[in-house]
Amino acid sequence: MTAVISFCSLCLLLVCGKAIRTAVPFLRKLYLPSSIIGGALGLALLSTCGKSIPATWHEGWKAIPGFLINIVFATMFIGQKFPKMGKVGRSVAEQLCFGQIVAWGMYAVGIGVTVLVLTPLFGVPPVFGNLIEIGFEGGHGTVGGMVETFDAFGWSAGADLGYTTATIGMVLGITVGMTLVNWAVRRGYVENIRTFEELSAAEQRGFYPKNEQPPAGKQTVLCDSIDSLAWHLAVVGLAVLVGYGIKSALVAAGAILPDSVREMKIIESIPLFPLCMVGGLVIQGLLVLCRLDALVDRGQINRIGGASLDFLVVAAVATIRLDFIAQYWKPLAILIAVGLAWSLFGACWIARRIFREDWFERMICEFGQYTGVTATGLLLLRTVDPESKTSASTVFGCKQLLHEPVMGGGVWTAMAVPLVFKLGPWPVILISLAAVLLWCGVWAILARTRK
Repeated sequence: MTAVISFCSLCLLLVCGKAIRTAVPFLRKLYLPSSIIGGALGLALLSTCGKSIPATWHEGWKAIPGFLINIVFATMFIGQKFPKMGKVGRSVAEQLCFGQIVAWGMYAVGIGVTVLVLTPLFGVPPVFGNLIEIGFEGGHGTVGGMVETFDAFGWSAGADLGYTTATIGMVLGITVGMTLVNWAVRRGYVENIRTFEELSAAEQRGFYPKNEQPPAGKQTVLCDSIDSLAWHLAVVGLAVLVGYGIKSALVAAGAILPDSVREMKIIESIPLFPLCMVGGLVIQGLLVLCRLDALVDRGQINRIGGASLDFLVVAAVATIRLDFIAQYWKPLAILIAVGLAWSLFGACWIARRIFREDWFERMICEFGQYTGVTATGLLLLRTVDPESKTSASTVFGCKQLLHEPVMGGGVWTAMAVPLVFKLGPWPVILISLAAVLLWCGVWAILARTRK
């Protein structure tokens, strides 16, 4: 019964979040997701009336993010049609260079500032610097997947600080992103902008007009054999199972490693969610190999991943421990300011030198993604390129297929935390700096061959 009541209460928070967003014009202009608003409402209720609210209403919330993040990552590549690079190959390479430079830089800058400034002043652990990439680029889902890793190394505050960083990052991604859009309009960098005031009344409130409601996906199997949604959920579950099998195999293989390496428990500390993404790639590859890929609809897979992310975010925000935030608010504020400064440097300086054409459109979707989530980046892109007249949307989508397995919740995001705990901060800083230099070298080669 506890699980049922906890789920129903999350549904109530999501509905209330949507209602509040619809009723408050300021929140609509911020494009703030209903899940964030509903989560903030739940956090306020638990903080002020927690003792009077029955425990059955919120006991299950803490476990939800760690489970749903596996679903979110498993859906990333299932049903995805991998495009042929063709003419956009060089542009994708440029986009990948930019994304990798900014992401690796978040580690070098974040951990570097922590070791040199925040640890001496405030006594925070070196892994505190990982929160920039985990919260900004990874988001609430990635933080949810790292909860067990933080707990395993005795720093449970990391999850709550990560959720806070992700929430602030999403707000900054939208507000600062729209500020950059207005700046670009004044400078004449973009022309096809679609402002909030130009949206229809229904669009401003977050609804589709009655006669323009798109389908949520195609049914690929007859319902007399299995419901189409159940079929797609089962396929996603298989991807999670493959991810679990990969982790079990890695743990078993780790038994043959030397004792000194095995005692570090780095393999056991790798969370499950990036391996579920690999599981999704395996399932999609098998479907294509067996010519059964037509049985999986990307639209339905997107809805499963999107719904999981909404419930994940509302549960994550609602369960943030405010006592941890109060304890760490000064170093956290400094770290977020440094992370935002690096993000803006990438947006306003690096992007203009990497991208040959449509530099602002290609930059703004990246800025939204590496401070908030991919949806934030696409929202900002639709604002400056509503009719997709530039190559930004295509190039960004292709780049994500190569970028996500590594950063923003990929393999390195999962491994960096155990490495900082076990090896210390400086090896991770040096690896990050080396990666930045490597991708700068790739960028230089691209620029030379372009000339």
